[in-house]
Amino acid sequence: MRPTGRLHLGHYVGVLKGWLELQEREEVLFFVADWHALSTSYEDGLDLRELSVELVKDWIGAGVDPERSTLFVQSEVKEHAELYLLLNMITPLGWLERNPTYKDLLEQMGKKEIHTAGFLTYPVLQTADIVLYDADAVPIGEDQRPHLEIAREIVRRFHHLYDRREKPIFKEPQEILSQTPRLLGLDGRKMSKSYGNAIYLTDSPDEVWRKLRGAKTDPQRVRRTDPGNPEVCLIYDYHKVFSDPEVVQKVEEGCRTASIGCVECKRWCQEGIERVLEPIRTRRAELKEEAVREIVAEGSRRAQGMAKRKMEEVNRAVFGAER
Repeated sequence: MRPTGRLHLGHYVGVLKGWLELQEREEVLFFVADWHALSTSYEDGLDLRELSVELVKDWIGAGVDPERSTLFVQSEVKEHAELYLLLNMITPLGWLERNPTYKDLLEQMGKKEIHTAGFLTYPVLQTADIVLYDADAVPIGEDQRPHLEIAREIVRRFHHLYDRREKPIFKEPQEILSQTPRLLGLDGRKMSKSYGNAIYLTDSPDEVWRKLRGAKTDPQRVRRTDPGNPEVCLIYDYHKVFSDPEVVQKVEEGCRTASIGCVECKRWCQEGIERVLEPIRTRRAELKEEAVREIVAEGSRRAQGMAKRKMEEVNRAVFGAER
């Protein structure tokens, strides 16, 4: 995950919940992708060191366990850059230019100057990130599937060019697709800090309520006595994620019959959201800065040991001798 700002409920629902399930059954590495952040934010003056620490605090607050999983910072493991360089040497330009995610992001970023080599070769660095650790699978959203396919193509090309062994150097990573629907922002658009429509994991109860009060609801419910359609209401979508089934049923029936108002509905929604956010805020507040930095340092040392061993294999294949 890139360290570009505070995490919000969209991150929790779409990514972190899946991470927590994954760490229960697999050996997992989670890393702060600070080099990746530079691919789109190189001129934004971000304090990436501080943002990286804050990101890890959010992860641990949400339940990522450094005793079970490896947490590290990408730029602390230089082997990522070394393998990225070697893979760039063999990756055809056409593969990267045809990447649909690349084209979509160019349009989305508008006037921002991201016509850079780093942005174009983002999937190559992503490939290095994955195959350095013999990762069998990567949890991704649907939009990242083209990147993972490029990763598999790069692995096959590397083996064709350099690796003649029975057991290949790299694994071809598979995807673990998120089954969670995307949580929209409070105005019905994608939840994003740039739109000002997000509820953050660090928001206080008062901040959460202030934001919920202004959230979009069924436009047909002009008056308290007007029946509504919960299926077109953003708050109802939130209920389906954060509220108990009996509350969801009460909301659906109450909205359709106008037996509840939008304020009451939003209060119930806040209660469900608070059951998620309160323990996150508590765990996060208990974290000491030095302890977090040591967790990251230890994770980076562990990751580097794995990456170094892999690069020894790679360099023997490419250069033909011990370096």
